[in-house]
Amino acid sequence: MGKIERFEDMQAWQKARELNKEINKIIKKPLFFKDFFLRDQIRRASGSIMTNIAEGFGRRTDKEMSNFLNMAHGSAAEVHCHLYAALDMEYITREEFRDLYEKVETVSRMIQSFMNYLNKN
Repeated sequence: MGKIERFEDMQAWQKARELNKEINKIIKKPLFFKDFFLRDQIRRASGSIMTNIAEGFGRRTDKEMSNFLNMAHGSAAEVHCHLYAALDMEYITREEFRDLYEKVETVSRMIQSFMNYLNKN
């Protein structure tokens, strides 16, 4: 991959965007949609992943980028937690849970790898 010139060039942001789209689809399921609190929390946490990656990029320093990546990583953990709640309340199937959980995990690993890279330099 070439030089990252915009936050949209970052693979972690691209994967976070895909995850956000999937979360926004799943929360439209009738039972999930009725649970305003959980629906809002998972939507916000999912959006926060991509937003924090973008904001960190905009800060233009490795230290600040790493700080915002850390927040994005925390938001990913929050999405994981909300997925368990959605599964326990039977808003999503076990298969949907596994698929979304793995997508969040992929984004988390990418964020963690980028933080590690920034912190070494």
